[in-house]
Formats: sequence, structure tokens, C-alpha cells
Amino acid sequence: MSAQWDPPVRPEYELALSPAGAVQAVRPLSAAQRAWRFGWLRKSALLLLLAIAWEAVARLQANDLLLPGALQTAHALAAGIVSGELPRYVGVSLAVLLQGYAAGIAGAFLLTSLAMSTTLGRDLLETLTAMFNPLPAIALLPLALLWFGLGRGSLVFVLMHSVMWPLALNTYAGFRAVPETLRMTGRNYGLGGVRLVLQVLIPAALPAILSGLKIGWAFAWRTLIAAELVFGTTSGKGGLGWYIFQSRNELYTDKVFAGLAAVIGIGLLVENIVFQSVERLTVRRWGMQR
Repeated sequence: MSAQWDPPVRPEYELALSPAGAVQAVRPLSAAQRAWRFGWLRKSALLLLLAIAWEAVARLQANDLLLPGALQTAHALAAGIVSGELPRYVGVSLAVLLQGYAAGIAGAFLLTSLAMSTTLGRDLLETLTAMFNPLPAIALLPLALLWFGLGRGSLVFVLMHSVMWPLALNTYAGFRAVPETLRMTGRNYGLGGVRLVLQVLIPAALPAILSGLKIGWAFAWRTLIAAELVFGTTSGKGGLGWYIFQSRNELYTDKVFAGLAAVIGIGLLVENIVFQSVERLTVRRWGMQR
């Protein structure tokens, strides 16, 4: 073969090692860089920027009836908390929410258990979720008022509807995604029935279950506020939704925004304290989620 087709030969060379004392020291992070690593601090900074922008737009608008500023809203929120008026409405809403949320969780796990046990149960779950999951929960409020009257049962019914279907879908999808190897391993250890579900299926499907719980919580919380806007005007009592509606009728726009801020604040607290704590202690600790 001709020499022109031979691969080029790269000359050998050596790299001189740096002296042991010549290693460049790592530059320590500044206080701002260390603080920026905390997620709660970054989110607080974003909320502060949003509040500043809100206050600037409100001052340009110069109409407290249409758009009160962030400071005025914070003052109304603090006044409502100190007087005990706002915590009373929040307590009513959370009491109803917990009942509806628990009922929705129970219904979802019952449907999912049937779907994992029998073919008829699977067909039942798929049919019911296809029928009722697209149906807004607030649309059932007139029927709930006819069936359960002007009481807490109506709100619990619509909350159960808003929680049950997304949670059932997520839980069922999580159970179906569990590898067959894990199921066989559980059976080899003598697990079956309820023990297999509790010790194998639920831990393996926990990321999907937690996702369904978060979706169900968000649906339930906003459904409750919307339902109380209607339910409160009918019965003359209610929670945060009634507080917002009543403040709007009395033209206390700052209280309306304070009620909305309370709704958002409770949502942030539940998301960042309750659900993130559960995720940190379970799926992140087990290496199932980053």
C-alpha cells in the first residue's frame, strides 16, 4: 500500500505536572450566591418582585375601588387576621375541604382497587372517569342543593367529585406502571392481596399517587371557593368564597383582594410545606424522584 494512505503519526509529548503547592484554591461562594441556592428564598424574591409591580400598577391606576395596591391589600389582610374575621372564614372552608378531600380519596382508592382486581372493575373505572372527569364539579352544585339541601353535604359532594376522578386516574396509571418484576418479587416473598398492594404497589406507584393528590387538592380548593360564592349567597353563611362575595357587594375591594391573597397563601403553604415534605420524606429519599 502506498505511504500516502498511511495514517498520520502524532508525535508523543509529555505534560509537565504542576507543583503540589501550585494548585489554585477554589474561590469561596459569596453570601448572595449561597443564599440563592435556597429555593424558598428564590421564590420569596419572585413574590416580592410581583408585589412591587402590583403596587406600581395600582399607583398608576390611582383608583382604589378598581385596583387596591399591595400595601393596602396587606393592611386589609392583617386587619382581618387580627380581628379574627378572616381566620373564622378560613376555618369554615378548611373544615369542609378536609371532609370532601377525604371522601374523594376514599372513593378513588375504592374504584382503583376494583379496577386492579377484576376486568369489570377496570371497565367501570374507565367508563366513569370518561364520563365524569370532564364534568366541572361546580356544574353539579344545583343538583347537590336539590339532593342534600342547604347544608355542608352539598359542598362535600361537589368536592368529592372534583377529587375522586383525577386521583383515581393517576393511581390506576401508577399501579399499571409498576414493573412485573416487582410484583413477582413480592409474590416470591409470600405477599398477596392487601399486603402486596400496601408493601409493593403503593410504594412503587407513590410518585403518581402524590401527583394525583396534588391535582385533586388544587381542584378541590378552587371548586370550594367557587361553590361558596354561590352557596354562601343562598344560605347566608360560608367560608372564604362567601367572604370575597360579601366584600365585593359592600365595595370593599381591598378585602376582596385580601380574601384572594388568603386563598393563594393557603395554596402555597399546602404545596410547599405539606406535599413537598411528604415527597422529601418518601419518593426523593428513596431515589424515585429528583
